[in-house]
Amino acid sequence: MSTVQRITTRNARFQQWQSLLTNRNKRSRAREFLVQGVRPISLAVQHGWPVHALIYDAERKPSKWLEELLGTVRADRIAMAPEMVAELGEKNEEPPEAVAVVEMPADDLGRIPVEDDFLGVVLDRPTSPGNIGSIIRSADALGAHGLIVAGHAADVYDPKSVRASTGSLFSLPAVRVPAPSDVVGWVAAQRNRGRPIVVVGTDEHGDCDVFDFDFTQPALLLIGNETSGLSSAWREACDFMVGIPMVGAASSLNAANAATALLYEVSRQRITVAGSGRLPRGRRR
Repeated sequence: MSTVQRITTRNARFQQWQSLLTNRNKRSRAREFLVQGVRPISLAVQHGWPVHALIYDAERKPSKWLEELLGTVRADRIAMAPEMVAELGEKNEEPPEAVAVVEMPADDLGRIPVEDDFLGVVLDRPTSPGNIGSIIRSADALGAHGLIVAGHAADVYDPKSVRASTGSLFSLPAVRVPAPSDVVGWVAAQRNRGRPIVVVGTDEHGDCDVFDFDFTQPALLLIGNETSGLSSAWREACDFMVGIPMVGAASSLNAANAATALLYEVSRQRITVAGSGRLPRGRRR
């Protein structure tokens, strides 16, 4: 068990952790990010993510949860002045009970499991870290196996994304890739292994409504940029385009809302088929 280290001044180590909140390049170089809150930290530990440090308020009596965490997790234990914990927790008032410094996993598409019932989501150049986290949360809740963030985009490990995922980031693999070609090659390799993944994009002028498409087959869903939609490269990669019917004055849905609506329809179809006993297309007994 490591000894407790006490930090009461804004030394170099504190400044390094503070930079992880706002500086993407420093997060990438250190391969670390900050996690705030009981549920996200608990899920990070539960799913085996390496924790490098546990930072907590030196002046606050630890809860039973924190005592157990400090006693079981192999990490540096840092007792810190409350106002500094509050800074790392991005709170103006009472500091969070703990902040964890967590190791960032490799951006490897091999982290995403692909079975006969595969369901994945690709985000094309998302600009909002909050949307990324919200989509991770929906994808986790509605049965997806992984999420891919493609192109020049907001960061999966931005604190806003981590918070918005409410811990789902730690149970659903989320992988960043530079370009569509990386995913296209990965899909082709999966098809060669006998996983007939269908690539489905979203557009207001889709080939059919989302309700009329068969999502019981292995599927990769593409969600476009919040402003410009799917790029031409992604449109070429699609096997089909589907639309979400809308009424009222809205011309489009927020990316997180569109992704959730699409994932819900996929989940609905798969639950219906499972309940009927009919085998979905593309699966074997």
